[in-house]
Amino acid sequence: MKTKSLLLNLLSGIVGGGIVLAGVLLFASPNKADNSDNQLVYNEQKSDNVQVSKVALSVNALGSADFCNAAEKCMPAVVHIKTSYNQPTYTLYDFIFGTQSAMQVSASGSGVIVSSDGYIVTNNHVIENAEVIEVVMNNKKSYTGKVIGRDATTDLALLKIDATDLPYLTYGNSDDLRIGEWVLAIGNPFNLTSTVTAGIVSAKARNIDANSGNQVIESYIQTDAAVNPGSSGGALVNAKGELVGINSAIASQTGSYVGYSFAIPVNMVRKIVADLAEFGSAQRAYMGIEMMDLNSQTAKKLNIDDVDGVYVARVVSGGAAEKSGISAGDIILAVNGTKVNSATELLEMISLYRPGANVTLDVKSGSSTRKVDLTLQNRYGGTELSKSESVNDLGANFEPVSDQMKSRLRIRNGLQVTDLSAGKLAASGIQNGFIIVRANNKNINSVQDLENAIKSSGNAIFLEGIYPNGMTGYYALKLN
Repeated sequence: MKTKSLLLNLLSGIVGGGIVLAGVLLFASPNKADNSDNQLVYNEQKSDNVQVSKVALSVNALGSADFCNAAEKCMPAVVHIKTSYNQPTYTLYDFIFGTQSAMQVSASGSGVIVSSDGYIVTNNHVIENAEVIEVVMNNKKSYTGKVIGRDATTDLALLKIDATDLPYLTYGNSDDLRIGEWVLAIGNPFNLTSTVTAGIVSAKARNIDANSGNQVIESYIQTDAAVNPGSSGGALVNAKGELVGINSAIASQTGSYVGYSFAIPVNMVRKIVADLAEFGSAQRAYMGIEMMDLNSQTAKKLNIDDVDGVYVARVVSGGAAEKSGISAGDIILAVNGTKVNSATELLEMISLYRPGANVTLDVKSGSSTRKVDLTLQNRYGGTELSKSESVNDLGANFEPVSDQMKSRLRIRNGLQVTDLSAGKLAASGIQNGFIIVRANNKNINSVQDLENAIKSSGNAIFLEGIYPNGMTGYYALKLN
């Protein structure tokens, strides 16, 4: 009797162990390295989200999620970015003797290596005022970083260091992220290098007005992975070790993490990185509409049956939407077959394209729905792409002024300041968007014109110009 009982217990143990082993083999797929290169070139985005990728998440012996492989794979590709710049100060001594003092300001953040030859993506606010950028690797090796381009609208920037054969993260697909999916945040909070935290995707396409008052595109991935000051520009990765976002902001009344963090989706990052690498500035596409979200209250007020889609409140005259036949009161339901249900989602979808790209919209007018082919435009109403150029030491990039802008401001020539950072222009009080019309009484049409004016000016140069709002400006720059 006792022998029979022992045999039954042994048989039960064998069966139970087999079930556990089968479960582990079934649900734990190996974490394979992805050696495909991130291409710093633009590819038109396709919105096909029918298939959702499975997460390769390993499970340890206790049945808990195991992020060790993903963390080990990703940590070497996340860098510590240290910046410094001189901030002007005005003391009583300066006031009396007409001098100007400065104090050195230091800051730090994180960045992600996205190519083996040293391209690094980070947040624009991490390096915005930087005069010196130091990039410290996970192995403590240090490099000097060069700004390739910045985009304040998406809060992204691209740096380059002089190095090869670097570890880097491969791009994932942020469209495939699911609510509740595990993710890791990797960065350098409070100067604590190579810190890894874990959480889940709490929401997508979140707008938090992090840069209230500025023209921004916000469509954040919200997670509950801990992110603190210094983590900005760090990596948000999935369980396979793929880059799915760039950590950018937290929602907090204290300045430190209290449960919510936000990352820029990698699909947007990929496009902006390609733009900055090729042109030095983001190639932003516009539909030419003002839009608003629909809810029960607005739908009732506007006499609309349901709350699906994005409401077109106004159509810009001569814009892409007007040319394609879209009118105020229409409702945009989808872009290239992908449904949009908020202005944030629609902005994110359009941000993946350059001017001149064609998109197909599902548009509802009254009770009927139709397909609309729309050619996206640049901010001047054309489809051309613009390359940003720079003049050394001035702390800005420059773009030619469009014919439309010249006509509106009644000027015949000019060179517009873009991507303003710490430098001589900012120190003189010039703001982003200023159009330099003359330098030392010479008309300016190009970067070459400005360089020639600087070379012949000696120790100082006098700039005359106008802002896009029509306000004129006059600035004296000390060059040496």
